[in-house]
Amino acid sequence: MKFVIAIVQPGKLESIKAELSQVEVVRLTVLDCQGFGRQRGKTGAQHGLDSSVNLLRKVQLQIAVNEEFVQPTIDAIVAGGRTGSEGEIGDGKIFVLPMDDCIRIRTGETGSEAI
Repeated sequence: MKFVIAIVQPGKLESIKAELSQVEVVRLTVLDCQGFGRQRGKTGAQHGLDSSVNLLRKVQLQIAVNEEFVQPTIDAIVAGGRTGSEGEIGDGKIFVLPMDDCIRIRTGETGSEAI
């Protein structure tokens, strides 16, 4: 079992969800978050004054998957989240973490059966 965390642009959420649905990954949690990477935030004018915004709005996807769904999940997130064929700075990151256990509260099932 793995825990996949993806930080992506909010505008890509619907296309990522569509791609995940195609590979039968239908359970996910979405959180609003802020951050920046290589793009280092934005600089612009606000109320006539130059300003910089260091934190950009992003969304975080959290997806628990069994081993056979890890690569399809990653591929779906990349396909739905990449800007153009080459991608652009700010498209996001995917983190894959080991997951020791999962417990379904309703039934008490554990492990891969609970996912």
